[in-house]
Parts: sequence; structure tokens; C-alpha cells
Amino acid sequence: MTVKKPKKVSAKKPAPKLKKSIMKAKSAKASGAGKKPNKKKFFPTKAKPKAQVKVAPRVKEVVREKKEVIKPTEEKMLAIISKGRTRGFVTETELLYLFPELEEYVYDYDIFLGRLQEAGVKIIEDGGGILGRKPEVPVKGKGGSMGIDLAKLSADSIQMYLKEIGKIPLLSGDEEVELSKRKEKGDKEAERKIIEANLRLVVSIAKKFASAKGLSLLDLIQEGNIGLFRAVEKFEYKKGFKFSTYATWWIRQAITRALADQSRTIRIPVHMVETINKFQQVQRFLIQELGREPLAEEISAEMGEDLEKVRYIIKISQDTISLETTVGDDEDNSTLEDFIEDVKNETPDRVAALQLLRDYVKAIIINLSPREQKILEMRFGLVDGVAHTLEEVGQEFEVTRERIRQIEAKALEKIRKFKGLEKLRDY
Repeated sequence: MTVKKPKKVSAKKPAPKLKKSIMKAKSAKASGAGKKPNKKKFFPTKAKPKAQVKVAPRVKEVVREKKEVIKPTEEKMLAIISKGRTRGFVTETELLYLFPELEEYVYDYDIFLGRLQEAGVKIIEDGGGILGRKPEVPVKGKGGSMGIDLAKLSADSIQMYLKEIGKIPLLSGDEEVELSKRKEKGDKEAERKIIEANLRLVVSIAKKFASAKGLSLLDLIQEGNIGLFRAVEKFEYKKGFKFSTYATWWIRQAITRALADQSRTIRIPVHMVETINKFQQVQRFLIQELGREPLAEEISAEMGEDLEKVRYIIKISQDTISLETTVGDDEDNSTLEDFIEDVKNETPDRVAALQLLRDYVKAIIINLSPREQKILEMRFGLVDGVAHTLEEVGQEFEVTRERIRQIEAKALEKIRKFKGLEKLRDY
């Protein structure tokens, strides 16, 4: 009986039944060792796991002819490992090109995966789905190319975003030029590829501003992406510059403008933010030189600005503080509001006491004549809070001030005889 040699699969197109072949090869290896195959073989894939694989006699003969199959050279393996060390990962497609007949040497393939792991190289899925191992997000200090310590980031959304953009390959100079040419012709797909390939550039710039107050890392990345979109629109490849060099300034400009607009409770114009930053640098320099807080005159001389402008900068550069800021470590949880006196607004108990006083006074003077009520209201400011002189009240009633004094004295005498006067003694 003649056994046909298994047909080789082209390296350019991965075998459509690659997963099935791997399972057959492993089952054949187990059968050759005289061991009973497992009842069920599972492979981590979305497809429904199949039942026990029956090993045909033809497969055993193919395994015996394994020596005739050409294995990947050590030189090619080292080249893949070197490439993976440089960028932090390799793709499944690259592994398929290296092992075009993976079902023929599963054992060697497992050894190579171990070498990749020892070298700190991750395997990124690119749609093939042949690997049972899930790629990990690059982490700082473990071969990751992003340079971000994800262990310190609590938001799952950040991890998911970094994982997604880590799968997108970077563009070479020739690819940038080619895509830019297509973009100028209105190719939206080329524009999208340029944007996606530079999302990692936005993250690397945004994390430098992560310590700034007012915006989270995700917000900074989003603002930087807006700058990236603008850079793609304005980029001219004919000038010979790399896109990343050109886009960096647009991304920085978008992030700094967002910080100026949104980081403060009271918005300050962008040009004034730059002036405030210069003022703070000069202030810190003078503190180190003088060993004390510099005067406004000294800052003015160092900056070369007018004294009035420096005072204005000092005034607007102050940060706002919430009245609910806790003060001290006591159990009462005292806030700043408890220690600041509000001289303009009355306290609730004071407002209630004044309202009761008004009611008592109205109940007393209601027994007087309308003329006497009007004179007392003007003399003591019971209505508008302004006390008028005898001369002013006399002019209002067209009488002398002596006559006003007599009417006032008579009205006060009536009040002293009022029975409800005791209520006013508390005030």
C-alpha cells in the first residue's frame, strides 16, 4: 500500500484546518508512545469542542516520516526573537510563516514558545485565533513598549484601550508617504490607518501631563486624540518631515489648551496661563536665591513687567478652595466653612430674632397715631434702616425740630406704659 506524502501548505496562506491538524498530530504522538488518547481533547477556541479523535493508520505513518520535513532554521528563529525583543511582541501571522506546517512539529513549536516567553516577548492575536494563550497587556518593566505601569491604573477602561491600540502595528516612512498620498485623494481608509497607527504616540505624550490637576489620564488622551486628528488634516508629506514629529506639536497644543480651559474652576485665557507659568518660575527662582518669599517689586524687576501687572497676576493665579475642605484630623470632621465668618449674611437664628423684634415693635406702635408712628419710623429707621435727624423729620412734616422732639417724647411715653413692653427687654 502506497502512502501519499502529505501536501505542504503555502507559507503565505495559513492552513484553513490548522487547528484540526494540530489536534491530530498531538493525538498521533500520544498513540506512538503507546498511551491511550484522552477521551476528549479541548482546544481553547470559540468553536464547539469535538469528541474523541480517532487516529487513523495513515496518520501514524505520516508521523514516522516526520524526519523528512524541513524544520525552521535556528537563524530564522533567532530573527523572530530579536524582532520581538525590539518591539515587545510578535504576531500569530509571523509564527505561521515560521512554522508553515505546524501540525508536523508541535513539540518544536512549544519549545519555541518557551524561548519567546523567556525573552519577554508577547504573542499578539491578529485574527487567526490559533493560540490558546491570551496576549497580555504590556506592563512597565516587563518588556512592554508602552512604558506605563498598568498596575497603578484602577480604571479598566484604560487597560482595555491600551490593549486595543497595542495590537495596531506602527507605520514605516514609506507607508506614511503612501497613506498620505491616498489621504490627499480623499481616501478615508488611509486617513483612519494613519490615526490608528499613532494612537500610542498620544498616550506617550498624555502621560507626561498625568500629574496635572483637573483632568484624568483618559481625558488627556481624548484631548490628545483631537490634536492628532487635526495633525492628520494638516500634514504635508512633501516637506520631508516624519508624521510623528509633526503631530507631536499638535497633540501637545490640544492637551495644554484643554488643561488651561478645564483644569480651573474659573477659566483663565490661554495667553494668561502662559504668563502665570512664567511668573511661578520666576517666583520659585527668587525663593531659592533670596531664601524667602519675594516681594512683588522684586518679581516685577526680574520679569521685566509693570508692578501693577505683577500684582494682577498674583491675584488671578490664586487657586480656589472649597468651603467643604476638611480641617484637622479630629472626629468632628470640621470644614473650612466652620472657621470663616460671613459678615454679609445673617445666621438663621439672627434672622429669626430680628423678625420677632419687628413683629413686637409693630404690635406696640400700632396703638399710636399715624403721625406718631411715622415720626418714630423716621427717627429710629424702623422701615429703611436709616435714622433721620430732627431737622429732616421737621422738614417732612413742615414743622420745627422742637415740635418733632415733643411729639417723639410723647410717643415714647405712651410706649413705656404698654403692657407688652417686657418682650422687648430681651433685645
